[in-house]
Amino acid sequence: MANLQKPGEQPNKPGEYKEQGPRGGEVHKPRKVTMEEGDKPLPPTQEGGRTWKRIGPPKP
Repeated sequence: MANLQKPGEQPNKPGEYKEQGPRGGEVHKPRKVTMEEGDKPLPPTQEGGRTWKRIGPPKP
């Protein structure tokens, strides 16, 4: 299973993160965020129980 992280956690690696459902599934209109080295913790998701999944490196 993918490495899913909860809102408020410090990201394991910098990169692009996409909102995932409670069990790692796709969600309708997911939020996407870019986390850089030294950024604050992952932001809240649109609904409780959702997580963040790293989908790639940060975009330039």
